[in-house]
Amino acid sequence: MLGEYRIEGRRASEIAASVERAVGAGELEPGQLLPPMRELAARLQVNPNTVAAAYRTLRERGVIETAGRRGSRVRPRPASTPRGSIRVDAPPGVRDVSKGNPDPSLLPALGEALAAAADRNEREPGLYGLEPVDAEFGRLVRAGLDADGVPDGPVTVTSGALDAIERVLAAHLRPGDAVAVEDPGWGSLLDLVTALGLKPVPVALDDDGPLAAGVERALEAGARGLVVTDRAQNPTGAALSAARAAELRAVLARFPRTLLIEDDHGHAIVDLPLHPLAGVTDHWAFVRSVAKAYGPDLRVATLTGDAVTVDRVSGRLGLGPGWVSRLLQRAMVHLWTAEAVDVPAVARSYGKRRDALVRALARRGVEAYGRSGMNVWVPVGDETGAVARLLNAGWAVAPGARFRMSSPPAVRITVSDLDPHEIEAVAEVLAATVGPAPARSYG
Repeated sequence: MLGEYRIEGRRASEIAASVERAVGAGELEPGQLLPPMRELAARLQVNPNTVAAAYRTLRERGVIETAGRRGSRVRPRPASTPRGSIRVDAPPGVRDVSKGNPDPSLLPALGEALAAAADRNEREPGLYGLEPVDAEFGRLVRAGLDADGVPDGPVTVTSGALDAIERVLAAHLRPGDAVAVEDPGWGSLLDLVTALGLKPVPVALDDDGPLAAGVERALEAGARGLVVTDRAQNPTGAALSAARAAELRAVLARFPRTLLIEDDHGHAIVDLPLHPLAGVTDHWAFVRSVAKAYGPDLRVATLTGDAVTVDRVSGRLGLGPGWVSRLLQRAMVHLWTAEAVDVPAVARSYGKRRDALVRALARRGVEAYGRSGMNVWVPVGDETGAVARLLNAGWAVAPGARFRMSSPPAVRITVSDLDPHEIEAVAEVLAATVGPAPARSYG
């Protein structure tokens, strides 16, 4: 069963560490079956409860998985392995539409904003002991949230949306807790949940967001958290409609102790109205990143929420990086006040390309989704085969496995910088590759 490797230890922590070392060194391979708890306890001459505690620790850390009577196995993919590694490397001459990046031509120039921030820093140096959130930055963030109907709450800043979500999850949940997540959903989030020792519970969605019945089932089954994308959901482009938001608020009202996290992924790149869920539960967080509209390398996201949640996140930030650079915050103030991004124009640009691809595929009998944002989700029968055939035809797309848990196979196409003539070309190749697909939900 274990080959030459012998699990060692007398205490639960020692047994867990022995298994974890072996997995890291490759001496225990993915999928390898571990001994039954009583058998290992007898071999190590310890109480079976000690081995049970060790296995529980390993499950919480994402090292092993247990399937009832079929026993415990080393996870096929360690929790630390990013889903981004499931990708297609585009060789020279292949058009790469897999990355999920914004169109560089729609991003604002940063020189003037960074110079303005540096100039202000000459007058007001950023030193230890200052407030972590620049006053003008916080005021503008709160004004934008108020305009969109997000409940009142303190504001803090993190290094991107994923950083914010990680800190909120860690502030309230513990290894072993279940978290309801969209399926298909953001691959990095699915990795993060597992890496934190949390159990992701898939919730199906359609163009209007997570299905209320699925959220209700997850919460009734014990999920302690829920992560929802409000607009431009990655990878499907779903956006919460007013009706769906009302349904979800009604469900959440029955489970007020649920930790609710909202990611407004489409902020400043879509023209659909926001329908926030925040405020229904005792603890909630609402996250906005500047990455898609102003540039991924800025690494700035804003976070508001209930006072306890924001206080815990801010306190933990203070013990780590301390704060997000005020130079970056002040650069964002300049970009916002100068209206450096024409939001309606950006939304129209992405919408025109996205809608054109969905229509071009529909004309060829191929089902596709993309209500908002910069991605189109195309269900396929054979995901691996479709990706390989598209690559052979000159197109690199993102495999749906990066984003799926139990939802059907698909591929994701980023339309950000597609030229009009390319839309018909990629639609033609997709139709020839995947063929007409039966109508179905992508959840």
